[in-house]
Amino acid sequence: MNRKEYNSDSRYKKVLEQMDLLGIMDITTTRQTKNGTIIWKLPIKKHGQLIEVGSFESGYVRRMNGCYTPYQLNKCENYDHFYKEYKTYYNKDGDYTQKPTGKYNKHVCRKRILIPNEVDRLEYLITYCLKNYYINQANEVENGNFIPKWKHEYEMKNMRGRYEETAVELDELLVTVNGHKYRVI
Repeated sequence: MNRKEYNSDSRYKKVLEQMDLLGIMDITTTRQTKNGTIIWKLPIKKHGQLIEVGSFESGYVRRMNGCYTPYQLNKCENYDHFYKEYKTYYNKDGDYTQKPTGKYNKHVCRKRILIPNEVDRLEYLITYCLKNYYINQANEVENGNFIPKWKHEYEMKNMRGRYEETAVELDELLVTVNGHKYRVI
Protein backbone atom coordinates (compact mmCIF):
# COMPACT_ATOMS: atom_id res chain seq x y z
CA MET A 1 0.00 0.00 0.00
CA ASN A 2 1.58 3.32 -1.03
CA ARG A 3 1.36 6.66 0.76
CA LYS A 4 -1.58 7.94 -1.31
CA GLU A 5 -3.66 4.91 -0.34
CA TYR A 6 -2.87 5.49 3.35
CA ASN A 7 -4.36 9.00 3.23
CA SER A 8 -7.87 7.48 3.22
CA ASP A 9 -7.07 5.15 6.15
CA SER A 10 -8.51 6.39 9.48
CA ARG A 11 -5.53 5.09 11.50
CA TYR A 12 -3.16 7.01 9.23
CA LYS A 13 -5.21 10.20 9.65
CA LYS A 14 -5.18 9.74 13.42
CA VAL A 15 -1.38 9.35 13.39
CA LEU A 16 -1.02 12.51 11.31
CA GLU A 17 -3.27 14.41 13.75
CA GLN A 18 -1.13 13.22 16.68
CA MET A 19 2.05 14.32 14.90
CA ASP A 20 0.50 17.70 14.14
CA LEU A 21 -0.50 18.05 17.81
CA LEU A 22 3.09 17.27 18.90
CA GLY A 23 4.51 19.77 16.41
CA ILE A 24 6.22 17.09 14.31
CA MET A 25 6.76 18.31 10.75
CA ASP A 26 7.06 16.20 7.57
CA ILE A 27 10.25 17.20 5.70
CA THR A 28 10.33 14.32 3.20
CA THR A 29 11.93 15.06 -0.18
CA THR A 30 10.50 13.85 -3.49
CA ARG A 31 13.23 11.24 -3.85
CA GLN A 32 12.60 9.89 -0.35
CA THR A 33 8.87 9.65 -1.10
CA LYS A 34 9.64 7.57 -4.22
CA ASN A 35 11.75 5.23 -2.05
CA GLY A 36 8.98 4.82 0.54
CA THR A 37 10.76 6.87 3.20
CA ILE A 38 9.16 9.52 5.43
CA ILE A 39 11.34 11.95 7.41
CA TRP A 40 9.91 13.92 10.34
CA LYS A 41 11.44 16.88 12.20
CA LEU A 42 10.67 17.19 15.91
CA PRO A 43 10.43 20.60 17.62
CA ILE A 44 13.10 19.48 20.09
CA LYS A 45 16.80 20.29 19.82
CA LYS A 46 19.55 17.87 20.70
CA HIS A 47 23.20 18.92 20.37
CA GLY A 48 22.16 22.24 18.81
CA GLN A 49 19.98 20.92 15.98
CA LEU A 50 16.39 19.80 15.65
CA ILE A 51 15.89 16.03 15.92
CA GLU A 52 14.94 14.23 12.69
CA VAL A 53 13.51 10.71 12.60
CA GLY A 54 12.59 8.56 9.63
CA SER A 55 10.30 5.69 8.72
CA PHE A 56 11.68 3.41 6.00
CA GLU A 57 9.79 1.05 3.71
CA SER A 58 12.26 -1.71 4.68
CA GLY A 59 10.69 -1.76 8.18
CA TYR A 60 13.26 0.32 10.03
CA VAL A 61 12.66 3.42 12.13
CA ARG A 62 15.77 5.58 12.54
CA ARG A 63 17.06 8.79 14.05
CA MET A 64 18.50 10.70 11.13
CA ASN A 65 21.01 13.13 12.62
CA GLY A 66 23.65 13.20 15.26
CA CYS A 67 25.94 10.58 13.76
CA TYR A 68 27.39 9.40 10.45
CA THR A 69 24.84 6.64 9.93
CA PRO A 70 21.20 6.92 10.99
CA TYR A 71 20.66 5.25 14.37
CA GLN A 72 18.15 2.36 14.41
CA LEU A 73 15.27 2.82 16.85
CA ASN A 74 13.55 -0.56 16.29
CA LYS A 75 13.29 -2.95 19.22
CA CYS A 76 15.81 -5.81 19.40
CA GLU A 77 15.48 -9.51 20.03
CA ASN A 78 18.10 -12.12 20.91
CA TYR A 79 18.72 -15.22 18.85
CA ASP A 80 21.21 -18.05 19.22
CA HIS A 81 23.93 -18.68 16.67
CA PHE A 82 25.85 -21.96 16.79
CA TYR A 83 29.22 -22.50 15.16
CA LYS A 84 31.52 -25.51 14.96
CA GLU A 85 34.40 -25.92 17.34
CA TYR A 86 37.73 -26.83 15.71
CA LYS A 87 40.92 -28.31 17.11
CA THR A 88 44.16 -27.07 15.59
CA TYR A 89 47.00 -29.53 14.90
CA TYR A 90 50.53 -28.28 14.15
CA ASN A 91 53.17 -30.31 12.30
CA LYS A 92 56.98 -29.97 12.50
CA ASP A 93 57.16 -27.56 9.54
CA GLY A 94 54.95 -25.02 11.36
CA ASP A 95 51.95 -25.71 9.17
CA TYR A 96 48.66 -26.47 10.82
CA THR A 97 45.36 -28.12 10.06
CA GLN A 98 42.00 -27.68 11.74
CA LYS A 99 39.60 -30.52 12.31
CA PRO A 100 36.10 -30.28 13.79
CA THR A 101 35.72 -31.71 17.29
CA GLY A 102 32.03 -32.50 16.85
CA LYS A 103 31.05 -29.81 19.39
CA TYR A 104 29.25 -26.53 18.73
CA ASN A 105 29.69 -23.20 20.50
CA LYS A 106 26.75 -20.95 21.18
CA HIS A 107 26.82 -17.19 20.62
CA VAL A 108 23.84 -14.97 21.53
CA CYS A 109 23.26 -12.39 18.78
CA ARG A 110 20.85 -9.46 18.54
CA LYS A 111 18.73 -8.42 15.60
CA ARG A 112 16.25 -5.62 15.03
CA ILE A 113 12.53 -6.37 14.84
CA LEU A 114 11.27 -4.91 11.56
CA ILE A 115 7.87 -3.20 11.38
CA PRO A 116 6.45 -3.95 7.91
CA ASN A 117 3.32 -1.76 8.08
CA GLU A 118 3.84 2.02 7.62
CA VAL A 119 1.08 3.04 10.03
CA ASP A 120 2.50 0.72 12.70
CA ARG A 121 5.97 2.25 12.13
CA LEU A 122 4.57 5.76 12.55
CA GLU A 123 2.68 4.78 15.72
CA TYR A 124 5.87 3.22 17.10
CA LEU A 125 7.77 6.36 16.12
CA ILE A 126 5.32 8.59 18.03
CA THR A 127 5.52 6.49 21.20
CA TYR A 128 9.32 6.30 20.98
CA CYS A 129 9.65 10.08 20.51
CA LEU A 130 7.21 10.82 23.35
CA LYS A 131 9.10 8.59 25.75
CA ASN A 132 12.68 9.40 24.77
CA TYR A 133 12.58 12.98 23.53
CA TYR A 134 9.48 14.74 24.90
CA ILE A 135 9.46 13.19 28.40
CA ASN A 136 13.09 12.21 29.10
CA GLN A 137 14.47 15.50 27.79
CA ALA A 138 11.82 17.68 29.43
CA ASN A 139 14.36 19.02 31.91
CA GLU A 140 16.92 20.01 29.27
CA VAL A 141 17.06 23.50 27.88
CA GLU A 142 17.50 24.26 24.18
CA ASN A 143 21.30 24.44 24.26
CA GLY A 144 21.46 20.89 25.64
CA ASN A 145 22.37 21.64 29.26
CA PHE A 146 20.88 19.22 31.75
CA ILE A 147 19.04 20.81 34.69
CA PRO A 148 18.96 18.48 37.72
CA LYS A 149 15.67 18.25 39.61
CA TRP A 150 17.17 19.61 42.83
CA LYS A 151 18.50 22.70 41.04
CA HIS A 152 15.16 23.35 39.36
CA GLU A 153 13.32 23.07 42.69
CA TYR A 154 15.87 25.38 44.36
CA GLU A 155 15.43 28.04 41.66
CA MET A 156 11.63 27.76 41.83
CA LYS A 157 11.73 28.21 45.63
CA ASN A 158 13.89 31.33 45.25
CA MET A 159 11.61 32.74 42.54
CA ARG A 160 8.56 32.10 44.73
CA GLY A 161 10.23 33.98 47.60
CA ARG A 162 11.04 36.95 45.36
CA TYR A 163 7.47 36.96 44.03
CA GLU A 164 6.00 36.99 47.56
CA GLU A 165 8.24 39.96 48.51
CA THR A 166 7.05 41.88 45.44
CA ALA A 167 3.42 41.00 46.20
CA VAL A 168 3.71 42.46 49.70
CA GLU A 169 5.03 45.74 48.25
CA LEU A 170 2.18 45.83 45.73
CA ASP A 171 -0.47 45.11 48.42
CA GLU A 172 0.57 48.28 50.19
CA LEU A 173 -0.39 50.27 47.09
CA LEU A 174 -3.72 48.49 46.51
CA VAL A 175 -7.11 49.16 48.13
CA THR A 176 -9.93 46.63 48.05
CA VAL A 177 -13.47 48.01 47.60
CA ASN A 178 -16.42 45.57 47.26
CA GLY A 179 -14.03 42.74 46.37
CA HIS A 180 -12.25 44.75 43.65
CA LYS A 181 -8.66 45.95 44.05
CA TYR A 182 -7.80 49.51 43.11
CA ARG A 183 -4.31 50.95 42.90
CA VAL A 184 -3.66 53.99 45.09
CA ILE A 185 -1.64 56.68 43.31
